[in-house]
Amino acid sequence: MALKRKRFSEADCSSSSSNSKYEVFLSFRGEDTRKTFTDHLYKALVSAGVNTFRDDDELQRGKDISSELLKAIQQSKISLVVLSKGYASSRWCLNELVKIIECKSTLGQIVIPIFYDVDPSDVRKQSKSYGEAFAQHEERFVADMDMIKRWREALKEAADLSGWDLQNVAGGY
Repeated sequence: MALKRKRFSEADCSSSSSNSKYEVFLSFRGEDTRKTFTDHLYKALVSAGVNTFRDDDELQRGKDISSELLKAIQQSKISLVVLSKGYASSRWCLNELVKIIECKSTLGQIVIPIFYDVDPSDVRKQSKSYGEAFAQHEERFVADMDMIKRWREALKEAADLSGWDLQNVAGGY
């Protein structure tokens, strides 16, 4: 079965930051950080009065998840990208990241990477768990190497941004 993919254009990132619905969009691999770091981060942002999008709280039931996530990204002023060991294994996360980087370029969206229990150079060079994830993607999506190339470029660009390096954070705090 062929996977249908949507190609994003600048029109997808056409809203201005003054029309933003959210101050912050959280991009994260749920299996890695949902019940630890990302949950603590989300609660701290909300407690501080920051209007934050997190998929399990903001997605409307019955709506297409992919299009709702992409809309939330373009309606956000800032994207916090929690790059964990399993982030690159998720095509959802990688598609979000491509959109985030596109909106950074077209809207001037602020993107802040958070390296959670992963070395920034492993993300940048796509080695260790990131290299393993891409080996699997290349095997699975052999017919769509352009998509894989976009994922790789988005990860490299995100890893080149100034962010937070939180390796070996105890208890997710």
